Amino acid sequence: VDSRGGTPRKKKKNKDKKRKLETEEDKPDVVGGWWVVNNFGQMSGTVAIEMQSNAYIHALDTGLFTVGAPHNEDEGPEPPEQFTAIKLSDSRVALKSGYGKYLGINSEGLVVGRSDAIGAREQWEPVFQDGKIALMASNSCFISYSEEGDIVAKNKSAGDGEMVKIRSCAEKEMKRKDDLVDEDRGNVKSCELSYVKKFQSFQDRRLRVNEDDESNLKRARTDGKFHEALLDRRSKMKADRYCK
Repeated sequence: VDSRGGTPRKKKKNKDKKRKLETEEDKPDVVGGWWVVNNFGQMSGTVAIEMQSNAYIHALDTGLFTVGAPHNEDEGPEPPEQFTAIKLSDSRVALKSGYGKYLGINSEGLVVGRSDAIGAREQWEPVFQDGKIALMASNSCFISYSEEGDIVAKNKSAGDGEMVKIRSCAEKEMKRKDDLVDEDRGNVKSCELSYVKKFQSFQDRRLRVNEDDESNLKRARTDGKFHEALLDRRSKMKADRYCK
């Protein structure tokens, strides 16, 4: 309460704190260009498995695996912490280490990377649920970090210790909702200019665009014959190398 007027003070600090938390939640989880995989379709190419905050599964030259030292917040995984994901089916992948060996499990549930080929034990199933990921081995157990410092697959159920982040450095394809190619965007004039730039050879550095009335282009676009109309207009221009 304000001593001067008796009116309650605004809780500005709490509001700022709440706003900051909301901003952090909305912020994409990307570390050094490595983003978090959130569906099976993204499981391909080079990936890394984050077991703890900024700490990744690290391949050793013995064929065993451990969790590497934590990285700074803006640092991605090092080469021994990077694996190649190869899709085997609609739900399973193989993982290949930088040593050229496939990750699998032995009879004790220890994760090892000593195989030159993909067999039953070298198959992994990422399980996505409620925004979290667990990685299931061929023995139907989920991987975790053991007290001995090894990566193992011994638990049939996935708790907090089995939750991982699978990160990818593949370039994300940002698909527009309308699926139009770039040359088809905008008004008919800008569309025609884009097509001219794409197909026309202009040795004297001058673009030549058909000056005829554009109303038939607008009509063709509505009728679904836009490309044909553009081609017809380009064919009348001598500078177009595809329509002579």
